[in-house]
Amino acid sequence: MFLGSGFRAAAFVLPALVVVATWSASAQDLGAFATSPDNLRLYTECMSLARRDPMRTLPQAESWLSKGGGFGARHCLAIATFEAGRHAQAAGEFEAIARDMGQDRPGIRGELWAQAGQAWLAAGQAEKAAAAQSRALDLKQNDADLWVDRALSYATLNDWPRAVSDLDHALALRANDVEILVLRSAAWRFAGNLSRSLADAQLALKLAPDNTGALLERGFTQLALGETVRAQADFNKVKSLVPPGSEADKRAQAGLRGEQPERNLPATASRPAAAAGEKR
Repeated sequence: MFLGSGFRAAAFVLPALVVVATWSASAQDLGAFATSPDNLRLYTECMSLARRDPMRTLPQAESWLSKGGGFGARHCLAIATFEAGRHAQAAGEFEAIARDMGQDRPGIRGELWAQAGQAWLAAGQAEKAAAAQSRALDLKQNDADLWVDRALSYATLNDWPRAVSDLDHALALRANDVEILVLRSAAWRFAGNLSRSLADAQLALKLAPDNTGALLERGFTQLALGETVRAQADFNKVKSLVPPGSEADKRAQAGLRGEQPERNLPATASRPAAAAGEKR
């Protein structure tokens, strides 16, 4: 997707991470947003300002739109609206742009639906998020990040079978991805399948032995299995790897107290694309 610069984190806990995705359109596709060199310059400047100062960007983008800025102005306006904290409004704007593009440029329309999904999730409307992400997947079935995004929405709805299924699709596209394995481990644990949860956590740690998300997930799964000593070893290792007071440290401390995390997937607040042409 294209809401910022990062991925998801390691355990289904809200609100821990910022889910961001970046615009991945080709230069040719950017014709939808920048129909001339001047428009490309305006679009790039507007998107950059939207990140730094969304409130100042809003009237500028509206002015540009009134002067014929087209999809570029509308997209920048939607980004600024999101950055200003108006997530539901931004989601509607992303969806409207995708619809108004007709049948052209399916890749960009898929990104717009993905952005709408992340905005709906940030607005606390997971059902609308999943619906938008389904529209995105109709256009971009081979995008592993999109499958993860919808899994996060299903997790928010406590629909663990669908969350696991979407993470299966993501791993089929990106085999042995440690972060996705940790997410699926958490999803299996919340679905009540501790053996599969443990297997995913173990594989993640085989690939990345010091991955704190995987250590936390294995610890919580071991705790659920009654393997307290093993769980405590994982939680103590996390504490040795992360700064005191960090989110991971707090979760490890909770595990050492015998507490299980809330039933939810790793944290997600979405940010729309910083600028056209950026890679995710």
